[in-house]
Amino acid sequence: MPLKGVGTQFSQGRLKGRRATVLGGVIIGHIALLSACSTGPGDLASTSDTHAEVAVSPPPPPPPPPSLLQAETVAVTRSRVAKVGANGFYAPPVVVPRDPGRERYDGEEVAPVKLTNAEPVSTFSVDVDTGAYANTRRFLRQGALPPRDAVRTEEMINYFRYDYDKPTGKSAPFTTNIDVAKTPWNDDTYLMRVGLRGYDIARDERPASNLVFLMDVSGSMGRPDKLPLVKTALAGLANELGEQDRVSIVVYAGAAGLVLEPTNSTAKIRSALNQLNAGGSTAGGAGIELAYNIAEDNFIEGGVNRVILATDGDFNVGVSDRDALVEMVERNRDRGITLTTLGFGTGNYNEALMEQIANHGNGNYAYIDSALEAKKVLGDEMSSTLFTIAKDVKIQVEFNPAVISQYRLVGYENRALREEDFDNDAVDAGDIGAGHQVTAIYEVVPTGTKGWIAPRRYEDQPQQAATNRVAEAAHVKLRYKMPTGTRSKLLENVVMSDAFTRAGAPRGDFAFAAAVAAYGQLLRGDELMMEFSHDDVSVLAGRQSNFWRQEFLELNALAGAANPIQRGGG
Repeated sequence: MPLKGVGTQFSQGRLKGRRATVLGGVIIGHIALLSACSTGPGDLASTSDTHAEVAVSPPPPPPPPPSLLQAETVAVTRSRVAKVGANGFYAPPVVVPRDPGRERYDGEEVAPVKLTNAEPVSTFSVDVDTGAYANTRRFLRQGALPPRDAVRTEEMINYFRYDYDKPTGKSAPFTTNIDVAKTPWNDDTYLMRVGLRGYDIARDERPASNLVFLMDVSGSMGRPDKLPLVKTALAGLANELGEQDRVSIVVYAGAAGLVLEPTNSTAKIRSALNQLNAGGSTAGGAGIELAYNIAEDNFIEGGVNRVILATDGDFNVGVSDRDALVEMVERNRDRGITLTTLGFGTGNYNEALMEQIANHGNGNYAYIDSALEAKKVLGDEMSSTLFTIAKDVKIQVEFNPAVISQYRLVGYENRALREEDFDNDAVDAGDIGAGHQVTAIYEVVPTGTKGWIAPRRYEDQPQQAATNRVAEAAHVKLRYKMPTGTRSKLLENVVMSDAFTRAGAPRGDFAFAAAVAAYGQLLRGDELMMEFSHDDVSVLAGRQSNFWRQEFLELNALAGAANPIQRGGG
Protein backbone atom coordinates (compact mmCIF):
# COMPACT_ATOMS: atom_id res chain seq x y z
CA MET A 1 0.00 0.00 0.00
CA PRO A 2 1.59 3.40 -1.00
CA LEU A 3 2.34 5.88 1.72
CA LYS A 4 0.35 9.15 1.58
CA GLY A 5 2.25 12.39 1.07
CA VAL A 6 5.54 10.79 0.17
CA GLY A 7 5.65 12.29 -3.34
CA THR A 8 4.64 15.76 -2.10
CA GLN A 9 7.28 15.75 0.63
CA PHE A 10 9.90 14.65 -1.87
CA SER A 11 8.99 17.50 -4.30
CA GLN A 12 9.01 20.06 -1.52
CA GLY A 13 12.36 18.77 -0.39
CA ARG A 14 13.83 19.18 -3.86
CA LEU A 15 12.41 22.73 -4.13
CA LYS A 16 13.84 23.69 -0.79
CA GLY A 17 17.17 22.30 -1.84
CA ARG A 18 17.24 24.37 -5.00
CA ARG A 19 16.28 27.56 -3.11
CA ALA A 20 19.00 26.91 -0.59
CA THR A 21 21.55 26.52 -3.39
CA VAL A 22 20.60 29.83 -5.06
CA LEU A 23 20.51 31.71 -1.76
CA GLY A 24 23.89 30.31 -0.82
CA GLY A 25 25.37 31.57 -4.10
CA VAL A 26 24.06 35.11 -3.50
CA ILE A 27 25.43 35.21 0.03
CA ILE A 28 28.86 34.03 -1.10
CA GLY A 29 28.92 36.76 -3.82
CA HIS A 30 28.15 39.52 -1.29
CA ILE A 31 30.82 38.26 1.05
CA ALA A 32 33.39 38.38 -1.76
CA LEU A 33 32.43 41.97 -2.66
CA LEU A 34 32.62 43.15 0.94
CA SER A 35 36.04 41.57 1.31
CA ALA A 36 37.28 43.46 -1.74
CA CYS A 37 35.95 46.80 -0.44
CA SER A 38 37.56 46.38 2.95
CA THR A 39 41.08 45.79 1.70
CA GLY A 40 43.91 48.16 2.69
CA PRO A 41 45.29 51.16 0.72
CA GLY A 42 48.17 49.16 -0.63
CA ASP A 43 45.68 47.06 -2.52
CA LEU A 44 44.16 50.08 -4.36
CA ALA A 45 45.35 51.96 -7.43
CA SER A 46 47.16 55.24 -6.59
CA THR A 47 44.52 57.85 -7.63
CA SER A 48 42.29 60.46 -6.03
CA ASP A 49 39.37 59.69 -8.33
CA THR A 50 36.38 58.49 -6.34
CA HIS A 51 35.77 56.04 -9.14
CA ALA A 52 39.24 54.47 -8.91
CA GLU A 53 39.22 50.80 -9.88
CA VAL A 54 40.18 48.13 -7.39
CA ALA A 55 43.12 45.94 -8.37
CA VAL A 56 41.76 42.43 -8.96
CA SER A 57 43.84 39.22 -9.38
CA PRO A 58 43.42 37.35 -12.66
CA PRO A 59 40.85 34.53 -12.54
CA PRO A 60 42.14 30.95 -11.94
CA PRO A 61 42.67 28.72 -14.98
CA PRO A 62 39.74 26.53 -15.99
CA PRO A 63 39.73 22.94 -14.68
CA PRO A 64 41.21 20.25 -16.92
CA PRO A 65 38.86 18.20 -19.02
CA PRO A 66 37.23 15.24 -17.23
CA SER A 67 39.44 12.71 -19.01
CA LEU A 68 42.55 14.10 -17.23
CA LEU A 69 41.06 13.97 -13.72
CA GLN A 70 42.20 11.29 -11.28
CA ALA A 71 38.84 9.64 -10.73
CA GLU A 72 37.84 8.87 -7.18
CA THR A 73 34.51 7.32 -8.03
CA VAL A 74 33.60 4.44 -5.70
CA ALA A 75 32.47 1.12 -7.16
CA VAL A 76 31.19 -1.89 -5.23
CA THR A 77 32.58 -5.31 -6.14
CA ARG A 78 31.63 -8.71 -4.73
CA SER A 79 34.58 -8.65 -2.35
CA ARG A 80 34.81 -5.14 -1.00
CA VAL A 81 34.77 -1.44 -2.06
CA ALA A 82 37.20 -0.63 -4.89
CA LYS A 83 38.35 2.63 -6.52
CA VAL A 84 37.82 3.22 -10.23
CA GLY A 85 41.07 4.37 -11.83
CA ALA A 86 41.78 5.85 -15.24
CA ASN A 87 42.94 2.49 -16.52
CA GLY A 88 40.04 0.44 -15.16
CA PHE A 89 39.05 -1.10 -11.83
CA TYR A 90 41.37 -1.76 -8.94
CA ALA A 91 40.16 -4.46 -6.57
CA PRO A 92 42.26 -4.92 -3.42
CA PRO A 93 43.07 -8.48 -2.29
CA VAL A 94 40.27 -10.40 -0.64
CA VAL A 95 41.09 -10.95 3.03
CA VAL A 96 39.84 -14.29 4.31
CA PRO A 97 38.74 -13.96 7.95
CA ARG A 98 40.73 -16.19 10.27
CA ASP A 99 39.86 -17.62 13.61
CA PRO A 100 41.74 -15.79 16.39
CA GLY A 101 43.20 -19.12 17.43
CA ARG A 102 41.96 -19.33 21.00
CA GLU A 103 40.80 -22.92 20.69
CA ARG A 104 43.35 -25.39 21.98
CA TYR A 105 44.11 -28.86 20.64
CA ASP A 106 46.84 -31.34 21.39
CA GLY A 107 47.01 -33.61 18.36
CA GLU A 108 49.65 -36.16 17.52
CA GLU A 109 51.42 -36.73 14.22
CA VAL A 110 49.97 -39.43 11.96
CA ALA A 111 51.28 -42.79 13.20
CA PRO A 112 54.39 -43.92 11.29
CA VAL A 113 54.78 -47.16 9.38
CA LYS A 114 56.37 -50.01 11.32
CA LEU A 115 58.69 -52.66 9.92
CA THR A 116 57.54 -55.98 11.33
CA ASN A 117 61.07 -57.37 11.54
CA ALA A 118 62.05 -54.49 13.83
CA GLU A 119 58.76 -53.84 15.70
CA PRO A 120 56.36 -56.77 15.37
CA VAL A 121 54.18 -55.77 18.35
CA SER A 122 51.59 -52.98 18.51
CA THR A 123 49.97 -52.13 21.86
CA PHE A 124 47.34 -49.53 22.66
CA SER A 125 44.52 -48.65 25.04
CA VAL A 126 40.96 -48.71 23.73
CA ASP A 127 39.23 -45.39 23.17
CA VAL A 128 35.47 -44.88 23.49
CA ASP A 129 35.43 -41.09 23.02
CA THR A 130 33.46 -39.54 20.18
CA GLY A 131 34.14 -35.83 20.74
CA ALA A 132 36.43 -35.37 17.73
CA TYR A 133 33.70 -36.45 15.32
CA ALA A 134 31.10 -33.98 16.60
CA ASN A 135 33.64 -31.17 16.90
CA THR A 136 34.78 -31.75 13.32
CA ARG A 137 31.14 -31.65 12.24
CA ARG A 138 30.82 -28.22 13.83
CA PHE A 139 33.69 -26.84 11.73
CA LEU A 140 32.36 -28.34 8.51
CA ARG A 141 28.88 -26.96 9.16
CA GLN A 142 30.50 -23.53 9.48
CA GLY A 143 32.19 -23.89 6.11
CA ALA A 144 35.75 -24.58 7.28
CA LEU A 145 37.98 -27.61 7.62
CA PRO A 146 38.82 -28.54 11.21
CA PRO A 147 42.35 -28.05 12.55
CA ARG A 148 44.36 -31.20 11.85
CA ASP A 149 45.10 -31.52 15.57
CA ALA A 150 41.36 -31.69 16.28
CA VAL A 151 40.92 -34.86 14.19
CA ARG A 152 41.37 -38.26 15.83
CA THR A 153 40.48 -40.96 13.35
CA GLU A 154 39.66 -43.60 15.97
CA GLU A 155 36.94 -41.32 17.36
CA MET A 156 35.54 -40.91 13.85
CA ILE A 157 35.34 -44.68 13.43
CA ASN A 158 33.94 -45.31 16.90
CA TYR A 159 31.18 -42.74 16.47
CA PHE A 160 29.23 -45.44 14.60
CA ARG A 161 27.96 -48.88 15.45
CA TYR A 162 28.81 -51.96 13.40
CA ASP A 163 27.44 -55.48 12.93
CA TYR A 164 29.51 -57.28 15.55
CA ASP A 165 28.44 -60.47 17.28
CA LYS A 166 26.75 -60.03 20.65
CA PRO A 167 28.27 -61.54 23.80
CA THR A 168 26.50 -64.68 24.95
CA GLY A 169 26.85 -63.91 28.66
CA LYS A 170 28.42 -61.75 31.33
CA SER A 171 31.31 -64.12 31.94
CA ALA A 172 33.03 -62.58 28.92
CA PRO A 173 31.90 -58.93 28.83
CA PHE A 174 32.55 -58.45 25.11
CA THR A 175 33.14 -60.33 21.87
CA THR A 176 36.16 -60.01 19.60
CA ASN A 177 35.47 -59.68 15.88
CA ILE A 178 38.32 -59.73 13.31
CA ASP A 179 38.02 -59.45 9.55
CA VAL A 180 40.31 -58.65 6.61
CA ALA A 181 39.78 -56.87 3.28
CA LYS A 182 41.80 -55.29 0.52
CA THR A 183 42.62 -51.63 1.06
CA PRO A 184 40.45 -49.38 -1.15
CA TRP A 185 43.17 -46.72 -1.50
CA ASN A 186 46.24 -48.97 -1.96
CA ASP A 187 46.34 -52.07 -4.15
CA ASP A 188 49.39 -53.40 -2.29
CA THR A 189 47.97 -53.38 1.24
CA TYR A 190 45.16 -54.93 3.29
CA LEU A 191 42.98 -53.73 6.14
CA MET A 192 42.56 -55.78 9.31
CA ARG A 193 39.67 -54.69 11.51
CA VAL A 194 39.48 -55.60 15.19
CA GLY A 195 36.08 -54.95 16.74
CA LEU A 196 34.82 -55.36 20.32
CA ARG A 197 31.19 -55.34 21.40
CA GLY A 198 30.12 -55.16 25.01
CA TYR A 199 27.02 -56.82 26.45
CA ASP A 200 23.92 -54.76 27.06
CA ILE A 201 22.43 -54.11 30.49
CA ALA A 202 18.67 -54.22 30.85
CA ARG A 203 17.15 -51.14 32.47
CA ASP A 204 16.11 -53.06 35.59
CA GLU A 205 19.66 -54.45 35.95
CA ARG A 206 21.42 -51.10 35.97
CA PRO A 207 23.37 -50.34 39.14
CA ALA A 208 22.41 -47.29 41.17
CA SER A 209 23.99 -44.04 40.02
CA ASN A 210 25.44 -41.18 42.04
CA LEU A 211 25.89 -38.42 39.47
CA VAL A 212 27.23 -34.92 40.08
CA PHE A 213 26.55 -32.43 37.30
CA LEU A 214 29.41 -29.94 37.34
CA MET A 215 28.33 -26.97 35.25
CA ASP A 216 30.38 -24.05 34.05
CA VAL A 217 28.23 -20.89 34.37
CA SER A 218 31.01 -18.39 33.75
CA GLY A 219 30.59 -15.46 31.37
CA SER A 220 32.05 -17.36 28.43
CA MET A 221 29.13 -19.83 28.66
CA GLY A 222 26.46 -17.22 27.92
CA ARG A 223 26.16 -17.97 24.20
CA PRO A 224 23.21 -19.99 22.85
CA ASP A 225 25.46 -22.92 21.89
CA LYS A 226 26.79 -23.23 25.43
CA LEU A 227 24.80 -22.97 28.68
CA PRO A 228 21.33 -23.30 27.09
CA LEU A 229 22.52 -26.46 25.33
CA VAL A 230 24.07 -27.74 28.59
CA LYS A 231 20.68 -27.41 30.26
CA THR A 232 19.02 -29.33 27.45
CA ALA A 233 21.63 -32.10 27.60
CA LEU A 234 21.52 -32.62 31.35
CA ALA A 235 17.74 -32.33 31.51
CA GLY A 236 17.60 -35.15 28.97
CA LEU A 237 19.89 -37.28 31.12
CA ALA A 238 17.67 -36.63 34.13
CA ASN A 239 14.79 -38.24 32.25
CA GLU A 240 16.73 -41.51 32.14
CA LEU A 241 17.16 -41.81 35.91
CA GLY A 242 15.60 -44.50 38.06
CA GLU A 243 14.34 -44.44 41.63
CA GLN A 244 17.68 -45.59 43.05
CA ASP A 245 19.66 -42.88 41.24
CA ARG A 246 20.71 -39.52 42.68
CA VAL A 247 21.77 -36.29 40.98
CA SER A 248 23.53 -33.28 42.48
CA ILE A 249 24.34 -30.02 40.70
CA VAL A 250 27.50 -28.00 41.34
CA VAL A 251 28.19 -24.78 39.46
CA TYR A 252 31.29 -22.67 39.16
CA ALA A 253 32.09 -19.21 37.88
CA GLY A 254 33.91 -16.69 40.10
CA ALA A 255 33.30 -19.21 42.87
CA ALA A 256 31.94 -22.75 43.14
CA GLY A 257 28.81 -23.83 44.95
CA LEU A 258 26.21 -26.57 45.39
CA VAL A 259 22.86 -25.53 43.92
CA LEU A 260 21.03 -28.86 44.14
CA GLU A 261 21.44 -31.49 46.80
CA PRO A 262 21.19 -35.17 45.79
CA THR A 263 17.74 -36.00 44.40
CA ASN A 264 16.03 -38.22 41.85
CA SER A 265 13.22 -35.75 41.25
CA THR A 266 13.19 -34.79 37.59
CA ALA A 267 11.12 -31.72 38.42
CA LYS A 268 13.68 -30.46 40.96
CA ILE A 269 16.54 -31.10 38.55
CA ARG A 270 14.82 -29.21 35.74
CA SER A 271 13.92 -26.34 38.05
CA ALA A 272 17.50 -26.00 39.27
CA LEU A 273 18.81 -26.07 35.70
CA ASN A 274 16.35 -23.44 34.51
CA GLN A 275 17.43 -20.97 37.19
CA LEU A 276 21.09 -20.96 36.13
CA ASN A 277 22.57 -18.01 34.26
CA ALA A 278 26.07 -17.30 32.93
CA GLY A 279 28.39 -14.67 34.40
CA GLY A 280 31.80 -14.22 36.02
CA SER A 281 35.21 -15.81 35.56
CA THR A 282 35.97 -19.53 35.58
CA ALA A 283 37.15 -21.19 38.79
CA GLY A 284 37.17 -24.59 37.13
CA GLY A 285 39.62 -26.24 39.46
CA ALA A 286 37.62 -25.24 42.53
CA GLY A 287 34.45 -26.53 40.90
CA ILE A 288 35.94 -29.95 40.19
CA GLU A 289 37.24 -30.27 43.72
CA LEU A 290 33.82 -29.47 45.18
CA ALA A 291 32.09 -31.88 42.78
CA TYR A 292 34.39 -34.71 43.82
CA ASN A 293 33.70 -33.95 47.49
CA ILE A 294 29.94 -34.14 46.87
CA ALA A 295 30.37 -37.40 44.96
CA GLU A 296 32.42 -38.86 47.80
CA ASP A 297 29.86 -37.81 50.42
CA ASN A 298 27.13 -39.66 48.51
CA PHE A 299 29.26 -42.59 47.33
CA ILE A 300 27.31 -45.76 46.36
CA GLU A 301 29.18 -49.02 46.88
CA GLY A 302 28.92 -51.15 43.75
CA GLY A 303 27.18 -48.34 41.90
CA VAL A 304 28.15 -45.67 39.40
CA ASN A 305 29.87 -42.70 41.01
CA ARG A 306 30.64 -40.11 38.38
CA VAL A 307 31.22 -36.40 37.91
CA ILE A 308 29.86 -35.07 34.61
CA LEU A 309 31.65 -31.86 33.68
CA ALA A 310 29.92 -29.56 31.15
CA THR A 311 32.02 -26.62 29.97
CA ASP A 312 33.69 -24.89 27.06
CA GLY A 313 36.99 -25.83 28.69
CA ASP A 314 38.05 -22.27 29.44
CA PHE A 315 39.77 -22.85 32.79
CA ASN A 316 41.29 -19.45 33.55
CA VAL A 317 40.94 -19.15 37.33
CA GLY A 318 41.78 -21.56 40.14
CA VAL A 319 43.52 -24.92 39.64
CA SER A 320 44.18 -24.42 35.93
CA ASP A 321 47.51 -26.26 35.76
CA ARG A 322 46.98 -29.39 33.70
CA ASP A 323 49.24 -31.58 35.84
CA ALA A 324 47.43 -30.55 39.02
CA LEU A 325 44.05 -31.28 37.45
CA VAL A 326 45.20 -34.66 36.15
CA GLU A 327 46.55 -35.59 39.58
CA MET A 328 43.21 -34.67 41.19
CA VAL A 329 41.28 -36.64 38.58
CA GLU A 330 43.49 -39.74 38.91
CA ARG A 331 43.34 -39.64 42.70
CA ASN A 332 39.54 -39.70 42.62
CA ARG A 333 39.51 -42.30 39.85
CA ASP A 334 41.45 -44.64 42.09
CA ARG A 335 38.79 -44.07 44.78
CA GLY A 336 36.06 -45.16 42.38
CA ILE A 337 34.80 -41.76 41.17
CA THR A 338 35.08 -41.41 37.41
CA LEU A 339 34.83 -38.34 35.18
CA THR A 340 32.95 -37.63 31.96
CA THR A 341 33.56 -34.37 30.10
CA LEU A 342 31.04 -32.74 27.78
CA GLY A 343 32.37 -29.95 25.58
CA PHE A 344 30.27 -27.06 24.28
CA GLY A 345 30.64 -23.95 22.15
CA THR A 346 33.27 -22.28 20.03
CA GLY A 347 35.96 -19.62 20.18
CA ASN A 348 37.74 -20.38 23.44
CA TYR A 349 37.21 -24.14 23.43
CA ASN A 350 39.98 -26.06 25.21
CA GLU A 351 39.55 -29.53 23.75
CA ALA A 352 43.05 -30.60 24.71
CA LEU A 353 42.22 -30.37 28.41
CA MET A 354 38.72 -31.84 28.06
CA GLU A 355 39.88 -34.97 26.28
CA GLN A 356 42.91 -35.56 28.48
CA ILE A 357 41.24 -35.28 31.87
CA ALA A 358 38.41 -37.57 30.71
CA ASN A 359 40.98 -40.18 29.69
CA HIS A 360 42.69 -39.93 33.07
CA GLY A 361 39.32 -40.05 34.82
CA ASN A 362 38.30 -43.41 33.29
CA GLY A 363 35.32 -41.69 31.73
CA ASN A 364 34.60 -40.50 28.24
CA TYR A 365 34.70 -37.25 26.32
CA ALA A 366 31.95 -36.03 24.00
CA TYR A 367 31.33 -32.76 22.20
CA ILE A 368 27.74 -31.54 22.15
CA ASP A 369 26.98 -29.31 19.18
CA SER A 370 23.21 -29.75 19.07
CA ALA A 371 20.22 -30.95 21.05
CA LEU A 372 20.17 -34.03 18.81
CA GLU A 373 23.75 -34.89 19.76
CA ALA A 374 22.86 -34.36 23.43
CA LYS A 375 20.05 -36.90 23.10
CA LYS A 376 22.36 -39.36 21.36
CA VAL A 377 25.12 -39.15 23.97
CA LEU A 378 23.11 -38.80 27.18
CA GLY A 379 19.89 -40.51 26.15
CA ASP A 380 20.25 -43.21 23.53
CA GLU A 381 23.78 -44.13 24.62
CA MET A 382 23.51 -43.49 28.34
CA SER A 383 24.27 -47.11 29.22
CA SER A 384 27.56 -47.08 27.33
CA THR A 385 28.30 -43.63 28.73
CA LEU A 386 27.80 -44.48 32.40
CA PHE A 387 27.78 -48.21 33.10
CA THR A 388 31.24 -49.76 32.85
CA ILE A 389 31.36 -53.48 32.05
CA ALA A 390 35.14 -53.79 31.59
CA LYS A 391 37.98 -51.51 32.62
CA ASP A 392 41.63 -51.09 31.69
CA VAL A 393 41.04 -52.70 28.29
CA LYS A 394 44.22 -53.06 26.22
CA ILE A 395 44.81 -54.53 22.78
CA GLN A 396 48.09 -56.02 21.59
CA VAL A 397 48.71 -57.33 18.09
CA GLU A 398 51.85 -59.26 17.13
CA PHE A 399 52.41 -59.61 13.38
CA ASN A 400 54.33 -62.53 11.89
CA PRO A 401 57.19 -61.06 9.80
CA ALA A 402 57.13 -64.11 7.54
CA VAL A 403 53.61 -63.08 6.45
CA ILE A 404 53.32 -59.33 7.18
CA SER A 405 56.32 -57.12 6.39
CA GLN A 406 54.96 -53.65 7.33
CA TYR A 407 51.94 -52.25 9.13
CA ARG A 408 50.44 -49.15 10.65
CA LEU A 409 47.60 -48.57 13.10
CA VAL A 410 45.04 -46.06 11.81
CA GLY A 411 44.53 -43.56 14.61
CA TYR A 412 45.03 -44.20 18.36
CA GLU A 413 48.21 -42.08 18.34
CA ASN A 414 47.51 -40.69 21.81
CA ARG A 415 46.53 -44.13 23.15
CA ALA A 416 49.75 -45.96 22.34
CA LEU A 417 51.26 -48.08 25.11
CA ARG A 418 54.65 -49.68 25.54
CA GLU A 419 54.84 -53.41 24.90
CA GLU A 420 55.61 -54.08 28.56
CA ASP A 421 52.52 -52.13 29.64
CA PHE A 422 50.21 -54.81 28.28
CA ASP A 423 50.86 -57.33 31.06
CA ASN A 424 51.25 -54.70 33.76
CA ASP A 425 47.95 -54.40 35.65
CA ALA A 426 49.15 -51.20 37.28
CA VAL A 427 48.98 -49.37 33.93
CA ASP A 428 45.67 -47.62 33.39
CA ALA A 429 43.78 -48.04 30.11
CA GLY A 430 40.38 -47.33 28.59
CA ASP A 431 37.03 -48.63 29.83
CA ILE A 432 34.11 -50.11 27.90
CA GLY A 433 30.50 -49.37 28.83
CA ALA A 434 27.41 -51.53 28.45
CA GLY A 435 26.61 -52.14 24.80
CA HIS A 436 29.60 -50.13 23.71
CA GLN A 437 31.72 -50.95 20.68
CA VAL A 438 35.38 -50.35 19.97
CA THR A 439 36.91 -50.62 16.50
CA ALA A 440 40.55 -50.51 15.45
CA ILE A 441 41.86 -50.80 11.88
CA TYR A 442 45.37 -51.82 10.82
CA GLU A 443 46.72 -51.34 7.32
CA VAL A 444 49.28 -54.06 6.53
CA VAL A 445 51.66 -55.07 3.74
CA PRO A 446 52.06 -58.81 3.02
CA THR A 447 55.64 -60.02 2.85
CA GLY A 448 56.95 -59.99 -0.71
CA THR A 449 54.65 -57.15 -1.73
CA LYS A 450 55.75 -53.58 -2.37
CA GLY A 451 55.34 -51.58 0.80
CA TRP A 452 55.75 -47.99 1.93
CA ILE A 453 59.38 -48.60 2.92
CA ALA A 454 61.82 -50.05 0.38
CA PRO A 455 63.67 -53.28 1.31
CA ARG A 456 66.94 -52.80 3.18
CA ARG A 457 70.20 -54.09 1.78
CA TYR A 458 71.30 -55.73 5.02
CA GLU A 459 67.90 -56.61 6.46
CA ASP A 460 67.67 -59.98 8.19
CA GLN A 461 65.24 -62.57 6.92
CA PRO A 462 62.41 -63.66 9.24
CA GLN A 463 63.59 -65.93 12.01
CA GLN A 464 62.82 -69.64 11.98
CA ALA A 465 60.05 -69.27 14.55
CA ALA A 466 58.21 -66.96 12.17
CA THR A 467 58.57 -69.19 9.13
CA ASN A 468 57.50 -72.21 11.17
CA ARG A 469 54.20 -70.42 11.84
CA VAL A 470 53.68 -69.13 8.33
CA ALA A 471 50.04 -70.20 8.53
CA GLU A 472 49.51 -67.47 11.14
CA ALA A 473 49.53 -63.81 10.12
CA ALA A 474 48.88 -62.17 13.48
CA HIS A 475 48.26 -62.91 17.14
CA VAL A 476 45.65 -60.63 18.73
CA LYS A 477 45.49 -60.38 22.52
CA LEU A 478 43.17 -58.42 24.82
CA ARG A 479 43.46 -57.70 28.50
CA TYR A 480 40.69 -56.34 30.69
CA LYS A 481 39.50 -56.19 34.27
CA MET A 482 35.98 -56.60 35.56
CA PRO A 483 34.52 -53.32 36.92
CA THR A 484 35.44 -54.17 40.52
CA GLY A 485 38.42 -56.40 39.76
CA THR A 486 42.12 -55.72 40.29
CA ARG A 487 43.62 -58.53 38.19
CA SER A 488 43.25 -58.64 34.42
CA LYS A 489 41.96 -61.44 32.23
CA LEU A 490 43.41 -62.41 28.85
CA LEU A 491 41.65 -63.17 25.57
CA GLU A 492 43.58 -64.46 22.53
CA ASN A 493 42.80 -64.81 18.83
CA VAL A 494 44.93 -65.92 15.89
CA VAL A 495 44.45 -64.42 12.44
CA MET A 496 45.31 -67.02 9.84
CA SER A 497 47.31 -66.17 6.71
CA ASP A 498 44.62 -67.41 4.37
CA ALA A 499 42.36 -64.60 5.62
CA PHE A 500 44.55 -62.30 3.51
CA THR A 501 44.81 -64.56 0.46
CA ARG A 502 41.02 -64.94 0.41
CA ALA A 503 40.27 -61.28 1.11
CA GLY A 504 38.36 -59.17 -1.37
CA ALA A 505 37.21 -55.57 -1.39
CA PRO A 506 35.45 -54.47 1.80
CA ARG A 507 31.69 -54.73 1.67
CA GLY A 508 28.73 -53.45 3.63
CA ASP A 509 29.58 -52.70 7.22
CA PHE A 510 33.34 -53.07 6.75
CA ALA A 511 33.25 -50.80 3.69
CA PHE A 512 31.54 -48.09 5.72
CA ALA A 513 34.11 -48.38 8.54
CA ALA A 514 36.91 -48.11 5.97
CA ALA A 515 35.22 -45.04 4.46
CA VAL A 516 35.09 -43.33 7.87
CA ALA A 517 38.75 -44.19 8.45
CA ALA A 518 39.67 -42.67 5.08
CA TYR A 519 37.59 -39.57 5.87
CA GLY A 520 39.49 -39.06 9.12
CA GLN A 521 42.89 -39.59 7.52
CA LEU A 522 42.11 -37.17 4.69
CA LEU A 523 41.12 -34.51 7.22
CA ARG A 524 44.43 -35.15 8.99
CA GLY A 525 46.41 -34.72 5.79
CA ASP A 526 47.69 -38.31 5.74
CA GLU A 527 50.23 -38.55 2.91
CA LEU A 528 49.74 -42.31 2.52
CA MET A 529 46.17 -42.09 1.20
CA MET A 530 47.41 -42.50 -2.40
CA GLU A 531 45.31 -39.67 -3.93
CA PHE A 532 42.14 -41.15 -2.46
CA SER A 533 39.55 -38.36 -2.42
CA HIS A 534 36.38 -37.46 -0.57
CA ASP A 535 34.47 -38.50 -3.68
CA ASP A 536 36.08 -41.93 -3.33
CA VAL A 537 35.01 -41.99 0.33
CA SER A 538 31.41 -41.40 -0.72
CA VAL A 539 31.51 -44.23 -3.25
CA LEU A 540 33.11 -46.59 -0.71
CA ALA A 541 30.56 -45.76 2.01
CA GLY A 542 27.67 -46.44 -0.34
CA ARG A 543 24.04 -45.49 0.14
CA GLN A 544 22.88 -45.48 3.75
CA SER A 545 19.49 -45.55 5.46
CA ASN A 546 20.63 -44.81 9.02
CA PHE A 547 20.28 -41.12 9.95
CA TRP A 548 23.81 -40.74 11.38
CA ARG A 549 25.40 -42.51 8.42
CA GLN A 550 23.47 -40.32 6.01
CA GLU A 551 24.77 -37.30 7.87
CA PHE A 552 28.30 -38.66 7.48
CA LEU A 553 27.89 -38.62 3.70
CA GLU A 554 26.80 -34.98 3.90
CA LEU A 555 29.78 -34.04 6.08
CA ASN A 556 32.16 -35.85 3.76
CA ALA A 557 30.75 -33.85 0.84
CA LEU A 558 31.26 -30.62 2.81
CA ALA A 559 34.84 -31.63 3.53
CA GLY A 560 35.47 -32.28 -0.14
CA ALA A 561 34.08 -28.87 -1.12
CA ALA A 562 35.85 -26.89 1.62
CA ASN A 563 38.75 -24.60 0.82
CA PRO A 564 41.88 -26.58 1.80
CA ILE A 565 43.69 -23.43 2.98
CA GLN A 566 40.88 -22.36 5.27
CA ARG A 567 40.98 -24.21 8.56
CA GLY A 568 39.28 -23.15 11.77
CA GLY A 569 40.40 -23.27 15.38
CA GLY A 570 43.80 -22.64 16.89
